[in-house]
Amino acid sequence: MEMNPPTKEKMRASGFSLVSEDVVENILSRLPALSFASAACVSRCWNKVCGRILSKPKLASALSLNPSLHDAVKEVLEKVLSQPIYPHFAIACIGKQFSLELTHQLITEKLGSKVPVITNAASGIIGFDARNVLKEIKWESSDDEDDDDEDDLTDSPDKGIVLVVGFVPGLKVDAIPLLRTKTVPQKALVDKFLMDIRSFTASVSDCTSPAGIILFGNRNVDMKPVLASMDCAMNEETVIVGDASGCFLYRSADSSRDNHADMNLDAVALVFARDKHKSDDIGEIQFHVTLSTGVMPFGPHLQAVCVIAKDTECSWLTARLQGQYDILDAEGLLVDINDQFNEEESPDLYIGVVQHRECYIGAESSSRASLAFYEVIGGDKEFFIIKGVGVKPGDSFLFYHSDADTASSSCGNAYRSLANLKEESESKNCLQQTNVEEKEVFGGLIFSCVLRGESFDQNAESFPFRENFPGVPLAGVYCGGEIGRGSSSSISQEDDEANSARCCLHYHSTVYLVMSYVPANAED
Repeated sequence: MEMNPPTKEKMRASGFSLVSEDVVENILSRLPALSFASAACVSRCWNKVCGRILSKPKLASALSLNPSLHDAVKEVLEKVLSQPIYPHFAIACIGKQFSLELTHQLITEKLGSKVPVITNAASGIIGFDARNVLKEIKWESSDDEDDDDEDDLTDSPDKGIVLVVGFVPGLKVDAIPLLRTKTVPQKALVDKFLMDIRSFTASVSDCTSPAGIILFGNRNVDMKPVLASMDCAMNEETVIVGDASGCFLYRSADSSRDNHADMNLDAVALVFARDKHKSDDIGEIQFHVTLSTGVMPFGPHLQAVCVIAKDTECSWLTARLQGQYDILDAEGLLVDINDQFNEEESPDLYIGVVQHRECYIGAESSSRASLAFYEVIGGDKEFFIIKGVGVKPGDSFLFYHSDADTASSSCGNAYRSLANLKEESESKNCLQQTNVEEKEVFGGLIFSCVLRGESFDQNAESFPFRENFPGVPLAGVYCGGEIGRGSSSSISQEDDEANSARCCLHYHSTVYLVMSYVPANAED
């Protein structure tokens, strides 16, 4: 039951105003979030105490597998709001048998109109339940419509929710949509999307590139060209993570961004921009990205010769060995490749294409090499058939296949990468004076491929984070296209050309986002 903070009159009558600040702080720190917010408005003294209690960033998360939508939403909201927090953003990931619209409505009504919220239907969720037991839940992949019958309590593998609420002082956060109409080419709207991100960032910050972006892409839209443009448009320091295969709704802090009834929603970006007006006593939030890949390259370098796009669904292309002229027998080559694996393995096959493209954002232009993956879905004589469009004649590529051993070993690499982050933080703290607060990790998010790690031990995907940062709030989502871009994240390649090209959209991989905080008195 929530505690109602006393009014000023009741405080005077009861002598509560004579209580020391330490006692008041002890009492207020036990309040749930809504009562805590009300208490901050009682008096200047209480507001000061509340500011001291909630002086550092905070991430609160909760998972529920209750088959009743209303009960599941109630459970996660109660947990994330059980302690003092001012919500700056919220992300909810749900099973596809829950109503997306109703879930979004229940969460936005509870958190208020100024909190940006993204609600996403996912292929699985990761998080801690009400008993603080870690769960990694994968669901059957399905594109069926959401189940609007919230009272259907039959056991379903596709019912559940993980909710994340964040308090990030020193950052400004908003949800910015990527929209599409039938009359405007998609490229123009991608340009507007990037300009909207940069304009929002410039309005609150001292630069046009945000500190971080959590992106959710429509599962019916190819996110590769969007991410290539974002990679060109953003500074190297901007971290981008997310789910490229979602089905989602959003609510912005700026309500004018929500008016798009006559448009389709291709993606939404939760943008974190540094606040140029933050006070001197607020430290700096940092974003760190680590990747555990699940595909490996094989075979010689090839070059696309003739490319035929079939609508937006797939492409047919011929290829040759680099430096040679003969066109390869694609159908025969794929048979030979499949013969290298037994039926139990049957890995997914991709081509990793190095693409050099010019990117235009408003009047500015830039170019960058990117590594894009296209799933190989078949062959017909000399043609390779791949999912998606975007490959051009002259593009070079390698074959890749999904590999459980690679996924397992790279999970160990991710563990060591996060261990280095932890060690680096602790080493710096050892050099600080004893009265200086240390850098700390306050939360993490995981984006993992639903097809990955079937042979892993239980809760293996969260292992690199939870073993390095035990007790730190963590949440995650299983998807079919993992977005990961950061200065510390790269996909391991064996050739110089691929190493020079950055990959932002991964498959059979897990992307780890770690959020840390450096207090103001610990900054250099």
